[in-house]
Amino acid sequence: MGNITYDFAAKSVIVTGAARGIGQALARHFVAAKATVFMVDFDKDELSNAAREIGAIGIPADVSNTRDVEKVVSTVIGETGRIDILVNNAGILRDRMLWKLTDNDWDSVLNIHAGGTFRFTRACVPHFRKQEFGRVVNITSYTGLHGNRGQANYATAKAGIIGFTKTAAKDLAAFGVTVNAVSPNAATRMTASIPVDKIAEVTGPIPRFADPSEMADAICFLASEEAAYITGVVLPVDGGLSI
Repeated sequence: MGNITYDFAAKSVIVTGAARGIGQALARHFVAAKATVFMVDFDKDELSNAAREIGAIGIPADVSNTRDVEKVVSTVIGETGRIDILVNNAGILRDRMLWKLTDNDWDSVLNIHAGGTFRFTRACVPHFRKQEFGRVVNITSYTGLHGNRGQANYATAKAGIIGFTKTAAKDLAAFGVTVNAVSPNAATRMTASIPVDKIAEVTGPIPRFADPSEMADAICFLASEEAAYITGVVLPVDGGLSI
């Protein structure tokens, strides 16, 4: 993890998909920068352990369930009185060739990625509007723009997040809310199954996956005061993969 230079003191932050990978690294960054961090994940045990170790607050929830999402937001408001930053990071994979995809493979991936992004953003908007301030950072993917064999569901979800990001940025700009996205290329559980001899093919000019903390640096920037005039942007943090 690099040096923490941002100050998020008195800021309230929600990070979804936070039990591991990019989400956990990001929660750690925000805590180090003095934010009050609420980590959200479906995996209760792993979430509890990570939140305890980091010094954050863990809230188990299914991001595809509206009732769960609204309960998280109510808890955050009850604890801190505000929500300043939302990072929609939660995601799953159900990879199969197109002709083998089941309805459940399709629905579960879209409901977690795109549906979770929508539900959490929608739930936070009344509080953002009241505060006249908010930062939303969504996690998309290179695959959302370029596709990938065996990932029709994932590509559709991530492409949808790009469209959602740009539309939400327009809808919320008048209320002092920015909405941006990051397209990462980091070593996570999702990339762990890639054979070693194939890694260079999928990492770009820099032949390695980034550490999740390198994604956290970029996300913290988009959530910071310094990025107040940036909205509707999809920022590739991918070692040149998207060149």
